Amino acid sequence: MITRDYYLNRLIHNMWNGEIKVITGIRRCGKSVLLFDLFYEYLLSHRVKEEQIIRLELDQRKNYKFRNPITLCDYVDSIVNKRKDEQFYLFIDEVQFTIRVNDEANENIEVTIYDMLNELKSYKNLDVYVTGSNSKMLSKDIATEFRGRATQIHVYPLSFYEFYSHIGGQKEKAFDQYMLYGGMPRIVALEDEKDKKNYLTNLYEELYVRDIVERNKLEWEDILNAILDFIASQIGSLTNPTNISNALSSMRHEPINNNLVSSYLTYAMDAFLIEMARRYNIKGKTYFNYPNKYYYTDLGLRNARLNYRQFDPGHMMENIIYNELVMRGYSVDVGVITERQHDKRAQREIDFVVNDGDRRIYIQSAYRMDAKQKAETELRSLKLTGDFFKKIVIRMDIPHDFYDNNGFYHCNLIDFLLGTISLF
Repeated sequence: MITRDYYLNRLIHNMWNGEIKVITGIRRCGKSVLLFDLFYEYLLSHRVKEEQIIRLELDQRKNYKFRNPITLCDYVDSIVNKRKDEQFYLFIDEVQFTIRVNDEANENIEVTIYDMLNELKSYKNLDVYVTGSNSKMLSKDIATEFRGRATQIHVYPLSFYEFYSHIGGQKEKAFDQYMLYGGMPRIVALEDEKDKKNYLTNLYEELYVRDIVERNKLEWEDILNAILDFIASQIGSLTNPTNISNALSSMRHEPINNNLVSSYLTYAMDAFLIEMARRYNIKGKTYFNYPNKYYYTDLGLRNARLNYRQFDPGHMMENIIYNELVMRGYSVDVGVITERQHDKRAQREIDFVVNDGDRRIYIQSAYRMDAKQKAETELRSLKLTGDFFKKIVIRMDIPHDFYDNNGFYHCNLIDFLLGTISLF
């Protein structure tokens, strides 16, 4: 069992806060284990009785009837209302499987799981926790459907710190494995390389793609696959739906509508398979509409998508850094700064503008900086900001951290991922 202390502590911190705890994340990233094993064991170790924990896993056939939100609510009510002097915990797994129904007892009004959860939330002796694997069903609706009374805890695949804490050994060797196979929890239990590759490939094709197609009733699965292939091959590169549609149209020798591409990208993000980082104008303090960058939530899935043929460590490193930053709860954008050169304006990029409340840092991802021209290119945009926020260069080609003559902080990627480097 891999301990997910960061997420477990967040659950513990938010116990009995009067809100529904909504645990989101890509399927198979460990949400169910977090709630039904780690948090469950925590409660038992703190003298909560088994019968005080109501567990409903909606992807299991024995619980299919509870996909009807009225049936679910009535069942929980029948337990909790009879013993008002006791505290109860409700765990609902994969809540996106619930359906909309008409309440015949109340003028046939349509009822959703949100209506029932809001009703259950009012019980003084009930603490509610739900998991879901689709932002269209949960994350985007938290503020409205839960009437501002929900706490979201978003779970990611294993960070490198979690991965390494479990497998141990030489750090560099462990990182090579992590860069290739990613952090889906099941991976650490598989020893054979072929088994790891088969697991990730089957997971991608049989779970994520099929899930997106079926949930959104997509007509063109081949176009979805082509878009996902394009994003996988272009991580860390600026693009937009129009660029993607033009590229696919050229490759397939048929027109692909950019609105269709935009919709399919949204579906992939709703499934937490990919994430988008927006471009931020540092001087103008505004966001650009397009182009943006897309990153895979798990690098192992990205590599499996490309059949392990495209090993580009610079872009893969950038994807890992982005994932690490958002795992830590930071707001992350792609920085853009304009430089005037010979009466012309040139846009330069800072890989990540990282915000934590009113605090900010700039981060450049540089796999290697062993040439003077490469170093000048990487550092140029940092020099142009004109502010005093901390500037960090994360690299793979240095054994220890240091400050350069510009005051920029250089650190080793593995040290950063293991949390030995203080960002702020």
